[in-house]
This record gives sequence, C-alpha cells and structure tokens, in this order.
Amino acid sequence: MVNANQSLCVFSALCKYHLCAVFCVGVIVMELKIDIDKVKGFLDPVEGRALYDIAGQVLALGPCLEVGSYCGKSTVYLGAACLKSRNTLFAVDHHRGSEEHQLGEAYHDPDLYDSSLGQVDSFSAFRQTVLRAGLEEVVVPVVASSEVVARHWATPLSLVFIDGGHSHQAALTDYQSWSKHIVPGGYLAIHDIFPDPEDGGQAPFEIYQLALASGFFEAQPTIKTLGLLKRI
Repeated sequence: MVNANQSLCVFSALCKYHLCAVFCVGVIVMELKIDIDKVKGFLDPVEGRALYDIAGQVLALGPCLEVGSYCGKSTVYLGAACLKSRNTLFAVDHHRGSEEHQLGEAYHDPDLYDSSLGQVDSFSAFRQTVLRAGLEEVVVPVVASSEVVARHWATPLSLVFIDGGHSHQAALTDYQSWSKHIVPGGYLAIHDIFPDPEDGGQAPFEIYQLALASGFFEAQPTIKTLGLLKRI
C-alpha cells in the first residue's frame, strides 16, 4: 500500500468522477460514486484524497469518525475508503451550521436555511450525498453536538477528522472530546490549519499545536490546510 508520505509526491489531477493521483511508485485511481464537485463543502480535492489514503491505511485499527460533516464532502472520501473493507464511519454533526454559516455571515447558504424554524439545516443535503454516493451501509450519521456525542463514547477509533466549529471553544471541545479515543498508529486530521493569522482563523492551528505538545502525536506532512498527526 502507498503510504501518506508518498501520496502527493508529484501531482494529482481531477476528472468528473475520479481523482487520479500520480505517485512516486505508480498510479492509483480512486473511484467515487458521485460527482464530488457537486457536493457543497470547503474541502480541497487534494485534501480529500489524503483523507481517503490515510483512512485506507488504518482500517484494521477500528472505525473512523469525522466531526463537522456539513453536506458530506469529506464523508464521501472517508466513506469510500471504509467501503473497501466494510469499516464504519461515524459522521458527527448537529447540522445547524458553524458560526460562519449562520444567517448574515460570510458562508451562509440560503439553500440550507429552514425559514420555518429560523435555523440552518444541512442534514437533508447530507443524507442525499450519502445516498447518491452509495455509502449508507458504512456511514452512521450522528446528529448531535460533538460534546454530547462524546459524553459516553467508549469505542476506540483509527482516525478522527476535525472540521467542526472554528471558534476557539468549539475547536478545543472537539479536540478534547475525541483525540483521547485514537488508538496508537491511528491518525488525527485537522482541517483549516493556518500557521499565519493573516491567512485564516487560528483555532484549528491551536489544537494542532496542543496535540503536538501533548507528546501523544507526531506531525506528518501537512496537505494544503489539512494537518495530519499520527498517534504514537
């Protein structure tokens, strides 16, 4: 199996339903059952490919979990990897949107706003994505806040992907709730890592630094804004 360090040695190229990555050791084609460009979300395709590769490496260690599924873009990448070996992806999201998705904010999407409730509701879009991607047998939607879901969680995890709220408190809660459940050899992946404050918010980068400082994780190559850490 090609490892994560090899995954982006040369370049990657997109076509409509495939992400074709050229590696130092050859060509691997990842087939998705959905046009990923039509799924709402902010994950770069190269970052998605990295998630797919890493999830594929650690499937034998246990299920995967993502925080902040939104409309399911990252779910498709992680779920496609899980589908290969009938593993499970727990997709945690309250589906009421993060701070930046609320009415009047920069990333508000009127198509995901339920005016009758006065709230964002991305769950219907998420379910449609999972259905169209053929992932209903491996993806378990968990519709609640990260903190609530983690309260009595006891299942060891091979990979945790954090892409939830970007406030300091939200990011810290996600990190404290889930990092302790990652087994040795597993991975913690954190989206929107910006070491330079001029480039973006600092909360994800802060929890990335906390993970490194804990002594339980070692840094792996960062893929665009996707920070990767391996559980020691």
